[in-house]
Amino acid sequence: MTCVWYLPLLPLLLSAGLQIRPLSGGLVKVEEELESSAVISHSLGLMGRLEKLLLQGNSSDVSLRVETVDGDEVKLFQAHSLVLSLQSPALGRILQNRNSSTLVLQESSDCVAVFEKFIRYLYCGELSVNLDQATALHKLAAKYGVANLQQGLAEYMSQNLAGASASGHVVGWYEYAAAAGDAGLRDTCLQFLSWNLSAVLQSARWPAIGAELLMALLRRSDLVLQSELELFQGLEVWLIRNDPNSLTAENALRAVRYAMIPPRELFQLQRNSPVLRRYHESVRDLLYLSFQFHSASPVQLAKFFDVNCSLFVPRNYLAASWGTAWAVNNPARDDRSISFQSQLGPSGHDEGKRVTWNALFSPRWLPLSLRPMYNEPGAMHQSQTAQPTLGAARPRIIITPTTSSAEFAGVNFQKTVVVSTRQQGQLVVRHVYNFHQSTEETGDFLSGVDLQQRTSEYLADGSLHMHVIIKPLYQTLIAVKKTDVL
Repeated sequence: MTCVWYLPLLPLLLSAGLQIRPLSGGLVKVEEELESSAVISHSLGLMGRLEKLLLQGNSSDVSLRVETVDGDEVKLFQAHSLVLSLQSPALGRILQNRNSSTLVLQESSDCVAVFEKFIRYLYCGELSVNLDQATALHKLAAKYGVANLQQGLAEYMSQNLAGASASGHVVGWYEYAAAAGDAGLRDTCLQFLSWNLSAVLQSARWPAIGAELLMALLRRSDLVLQSELELFQGLEVWLIRNDPNSLTAENALRAVRYAMIPPRELFQLQRNSPVLRRYHESVRDLLYLSFQFHSASPVQLAKFFDVNCSLFVPRNYLAASWGTAWAVNNPARDDRSISFQSQLGPSGHDEGKRVTWNALFSPRWLPLSLRPMYNEPGAMHQSQTAQPTLGAARPRIIITPTTSSAEFAGVNFQKTVVVSTRQQGQLVVRHVYNFHQSTEETGDFLSGVDLQQRTSEYLADGSLHMHVIIKPLYQTLIAVKKTDVL
C-alpha cells in the first residue's frame, strides 16, 4: 500500500517503521508491505477516557453556561476548547471571540434539557436518543454545524416514523423540518402522513396541525384513507376547532374532491354540516359540478368538462367498493391469486355496476431479458443454458379484468398496491405502487425486500399485507374551453 504525506510528518512515519522515499514539493512516499499490515484499535478505550475527561472536567479551559432566555433553566459544563472546536466549527468561532473563561449559550428549554447529550456526542461521537429528544438535538446540531449528528438524527426520525405516529411526533417533526428548511426530512414526514392519513385523522394531534401542513395534505392525490367523506369529516373537525380566516377555510374546502363522495352522502352533508352551511357559496360551483358528475354518464360529461382535473381524480381509498385487502401468507413460497370486484366508476350514473378483477402475485418472477431463449421447440439456445441466479427473480403482481366490456369506453383503470409493514407493533403503510397492469412497470416493486424470513420487517405474523385499489380515471373526449374548466 502506498500513500503520500507531507514532510512535517516524517518523524512520526519513521517511528512507525515505515519505508520512506522523498519526493519533490515537500512530499514523501510511504511504502508498506500489505502482508504485514494490521489494524490495532483502542477507540472504545479512547471514547471512555474522553467521556471521563468531560465528566471530571480535568484540564478544562472553558466553562459553558447553557441557559434559557429568561434564565429559569441553567446547566454548567467544564469543557475543552480544542475538543469543541474540532467537532463544531460554529463553537470554534464563538470560542475565538470570547472575552472570559465562561461562555454563555442561550437555548430554548427543550435544547437546554438535552444539551448534556449534545456535548457528550462532541466528546464521544455517540449518544442515545428517544422520540421526544430528536428535534431538540437536531436543532442543536444544525445551529452548531455538527453535520454528522444532524444527518444521523434525520435518518433516525425517518426510520422511526411508524413508532411516532400514535403520539403525533411526525406532525411535530414535519413542522420543525419545514421551519428549519430541511426539505428531505419534511418531504419524508409528509409522505408518511399522506400514506397513513386515516390514523392521523383519528389522532389527538390532528386538530392542532398547522394550516400549511393541512393544505399540503389536501392537495395530494396519494392520500391513503377510507374515503373522501372521511377526509371531509376530518377537515370539518379542524375548521371548527381552529376557526381560521375565511380565505384559509375556503381554500381548504375547495381542495375536497366532492365528486368522489356518493350523491346521498353529499345531500346529507349539505343538510347537516355546519361548515358547508357557513361556506356554501364558496364551494357551490364544486357541489353543482359534482352532482352533474353523478347524474350524467362519464362519456357525456367528458364532452363538456375537463374530467382530468383533481375534482374527478380519486385518491387511494380503502373502502370495499374500490378494491380489496390481500394478506399473502408465506409469500416466498409460490404464486397466489385472488378475485375481487370494484365499482366501474365513482359516478352515481354507474352505481351498481361492477368489474371483476383477477390479481396474480408471483414471488419469483423473471424479467424477459433474463429468461432462457429457445431456437426451436424443445431446444434451448446454447448461450442460455445457464440458469439465472435466484437473486434476479423478484416479486410481481398482475391485475387484469376477467371480461372486457364496452362500458369501459372513456375510462382507464389505474391500479395501486398499498404495502403495509409492522413497525414497533403497528401496521403502517410502507410503500404505494401505481401501475396499469403489472408492477413490472414500476421497476421497484418490493425491490430488495426480504420475503424469506418470517421475522422480516415486511411481514406481519408471517404474511405480506397489501391492499389492491382500482382507480377509474376518465378521459376527456373533446377539447373544452377554459371557461368550462375549474
